[in-house]
Amino acid sequence: MKKIYISIFVLAAFTFTGCADDYLDVKQTETISTDDIELFNNDNGAKTFVTSIYSKFLDWDMSSFGWIGLASITSDDADKGSTPSDTGTDKDVLDALTYNASNPSAESTFNANYDGINRCNQALEILPKLDKADPALRERLMAEAKFLRAFMYFTLVKCYGGVPIVDHISKIPLSAEDKAMQLTRKTAAEVYAFIEKDLTEAAAVLPNKSQYADAEKARASKGAAYALLAKVSLYQKKWQAVVDNCNLVTGYIISPDYAKMFRLEGENDGESIFEINGVGSVPARGIQGYSNTQGVRDAWGWGFNQPSQSLVDAYEAGDVRKDATIIFRGTTLYDGRVIPVISADDPNPRYNFKAYSSAYTSAWETDANIKYLRYAEVLLMKAEALNELGQTSEAIPLLNVIRHRAGLGDTPATSQAAVRTAIWKERRVELAFEFDRFFDLVRTGQAKDAFAADKSTFFPNGRVFTVGKNELFPIPASFILVAEGMSSQNPGYN
Repeated sequence: MKKIYISIFVLAAFTFTGCADDYLDVKQTETISTDDIELFNNDNGAKTFVTSIYSKFLDWDMSSFGWIGLASITSDDADKGSTPSDTGTDKDVLDALTYNASNPSAESTFNANYDGINRCNQALEILPKLDKADPALRERLMAEAKFLRAFMYFTLVKCYGGVPIVDHISKIPLSAEDKAMQLTRKTAAEVYAFIEKDLTEAAAVLPNKSQYADAEKARASKGAAYALLAKVSLYQKKWQAVVDNCNLVTGYIISPDYAKMFRLEGENDGESIFEINGVGSVPARGIQGYSNTQGVRDAWGWGFNQPSQSLVDAYEAGDVRKDATIIFRGTTLYDGRVIPVISADDPNPRYNFKAYSSAYTSAWETDANIKYLRYAEVLLMKAEALNELGQTSEAIPLLNVIRHRAGLGDTPATSQAAVRTAIWKERRVELAFEFDRFFDLVRTGQAKDAFAADKSTFFPNGRVFTVGKNELFPIPASFILVAEGMSSQNPGYN
């Protein structure tokens, strides 16, 4: 029998080993032995290798508390929340931008994404060997794995800059070449090039979203690959590539009701390009702790990731997105649930509405989804790129499409500089709590001023963003130790 090894990749476990348990998490609720490749040499078996990648996004370490801290609480859209004495392990230092190389959230996010990449590499190695599975299905599944690997590398490069590029499963015992592959950081430019290659190859094979059956709408599609390519180009200021890739994202619409997109009825709707599916009904899985950790404190949740006063103030009068994004104390939600007022000096007056589940409000795994790519963002990316290319008159109508859905009139901005600022602001209120704001502040050079202006009870003078340091999170100290000089730390961390 052929043995399939699920090696515990050194970046995830910091050890060189094969999988001690020798199993693959192929479904949301069960595991299957991989002792014999023939067990998987059929259509359903082939699907399990990619299902295991999607399942990773439901894990606590991938999409929940650590990621919320790293990508949301650090931004000016959110405060730590909870109570002053409840740090959430490290959410207080993330809020204050005073974290170091031993930060648990930075480490768990780093490890989780490499665990997911390991699953992608495993799928890409094994799927070509499954000669009894439908060839077209195998090609599509490999394209999905490449999209998901690119997605995870995009998370890594945004967070840490250059990172190791691990593009295949290492054999045991580990060769010197594979050890170097796993422990040597590549430049950010090299990581971006790797992401672009994966996405280009995926886009050539993936079907359109409309070609999937209803039960598979959450799978990666051609539109998702082009939308992510556009976003990758946006971060590199490759403006024409942004426009070109946005133009290839077809078959989507702007949903007429902003609020409904973030309810059960809006999951994988016409605007959704790629989202992580949470299913609260037993025995299926939701994202572990995603709704609970951000839920209303003293009612059903922990109260972390509190919308900031800065975010509240960013909405124009009449913008429907404010009440669709933020749960305010003393209000009644769309499903009739009343949010009680605790006291006048309540430290938690606001909560993230986009993480709310009506049916599984207090459950650890709920039916709340994370929308990572939406058609509204495609229009905003295209508008930003057109404006930077000097085609401001073509950018303005795209910006207005987003404003009109929010119940607002046309933007008053007309000059290139004013439209640039208007697009940045529109991204903030349109994509709040969708894990973009911190990275948008960094890539656009707004971070230092934005954090200085983000005043609150805990930071009456704003927060200090250190230029040359806080653009990136620290590479985990545990990885630097194992790397034994093959990789160095990001500037400013110890």
